[in-house]
Amino acid sequence: MIWNTRLLFSAVALFLFLVPVGAGFFAPYDPTSQNRDLPLVPPTTIHFYDARGRLHFRPFVCLLAETGRLGSQEYAEDCSKTSPLRFFVRSERVYDGKVLNTSWHLFGSDTPAHVFLLGTDGYGRDQFSRLLYGGRTSLGAGLLATGLSLGLGLIFGCLAGYFGSWVDDVIMRGAELFMALPWIYLLFAVRAFLPLSLDARQAFLLLIGVIGLTGWARPSRLIRGVILSAKQRNYVIAARWFGASSLSIVRRHILPEVSSVALTQAALLVPQYILAEVTFSFLGLGVGEPEPSWGNMLASLQTYEVLTTHWWMLASGLALVPTFLLFYLCSDSLQRRFQVSDLSR
Repeated sequence: MIWNTRLLFSAVALFLFLVPVGAGFFAPYDPTSQNRDLPLVPPTTIHFYDARGRLHFRPFVCLLAETGRLGSQEYAEDCSKTSPLRFFVRSERVYDGKVLNTSWHLFGSDTPAHVFLLGTDGYGRDQFSRLLYGGRTSLGAGLLATGLSLGLGLIFGCLAGYFGSWVDDVIMRGAELFMALPWIYLLFAVRAFLPLSLDARQAFLLLIGVIGLTGWARPSRLIRGVILSAKQRNYVIAARWFGASSLSIVRRHILPEVSSVALTQAALLVPQYILAEVTFSFLGLGVGEPEPSWGNMLASLQTYEVLTTHWWMLASGLALVPTFLLFYLCSDSLQRRFQVSDLSR
């Protein structure tokens, strides 16, 4: 039973990270490519039976035809015109009559048919492709900001815990100041003083820096507590008496004691920082259009009509649920494992 749970957990984690990383292959379309004549199309139905009830082993999709009055965004399938679903298809990006590049995709269909697994947004952009590319942005921001925050927390926690004295006082007073302020409002305050006119890459890096630099306080306090305990161990005192340098003692004897706290903190901080990126992008302070992130994909839900009638626009919000659950389960598993390890010593 335990083995099956771990296998399922590993498979979900692998899927969660590998699919966004390979978004260029798994996504059928360019996330910024617009189909202005197909706005807010519902998810495409994959068919195996034709209009006569005959089974087709190769799945196919029907062409879409807009119904109702002009601009009503109501569509109906015209299954008299179909297109087979193809796998491992190659697409070419052409500009001014020249082929700029070619790319392979897991699946696709022949034009003029489209495969919109999660429908389209108001600009006719494929939501499934944007979900994958947006996951790469949001997950990447969470992971990189966590690495920056834990790196700073490790440095300041080691300095405060190992050297003590005035070094400990200065670092811990600074940490208390950061912890006393609500961190999300601190992020808003810092971001408000920074320029708004940034391209997607600059905004992404700036967001990572802002989130990572304001989140070091709690990890540093926890790491400091572990180091205060570890430096009193007999083998650490013996190493100091034998003339080992402070850097050698920290690297060989103290950092291994910190690893459990660092890993647990990482599993807790990643979903918090993903949520921070989503919040900033939702409010227009993070990664902006046309580059996708899970936050700016949710921005369209600020329109009441979209929120009530186009349920597929909630896709990026729903993707956050298993993501957060996965990290919290990982954190709980790490805590249980390290508690057992501490008791067995």
